[in-house]
Amino acid sequence: MTQVLVLNASYEPLNVCSVRRAHVLVFKGKAEVIDALEQPLRSATDTYKWPHVIRLMTYVSVPRTVQRKISRRALFARDGWRCAYCGITAGRLTLDHVIPRSRGGESVWENVVTSCAPCNLKKGNRLLHEVQMVLRTKPRIPAPVLYIRLSTPRLPDRWKQYLPELVEASAA
Repeated sequence: MTQVLVLNASYEPLNVCSVRRAHVLVFKGKAEVIDALEQPLRSATDTYKWPHVIRLMTYVSVPRTVQRKISRRALFARDGWRCAYCGITAGRLTLDHVIPRSRGGESVWENVVTSCAPCNLKKGNRLLHEVQMVLRTKPRIPAPVLYIRLSTPRLPDRWKQYLPELVEASAA
């Protein structure tokens, strides 16, 4: 495992970093090891804990108003890799604006959803009520832990206690 979960001083998940970066933060006293792997991290002269989860010693204020740019991967993950209209997971997924851009809709998280190609073609540049379509869930800004999940190919079991939003989302 070459990735380390970084928690804020309040135990809120912030990010994922490399083992090297985590060790430097711990060595400089800017973070503490909350969970370590069994094998040690060795240098030429010393042995250290191999960090698996670290917590920053001082609280880092994370602005909630700053939105990350929309990417297809993050959008599809937010919507559970399923069409927001029919719920299908098979087939080609596309990005769709709930209020079409041609009608003044913006490219913001609250107006963009995952759509299968047939639903996207059916809707076209019309509004939902014009084609008698409904959204299965209301589009929203994704939780910050979504980006942790996207950056980690396989979520380690020992991280799950620190990422309750991901555990709830995968159970749903």
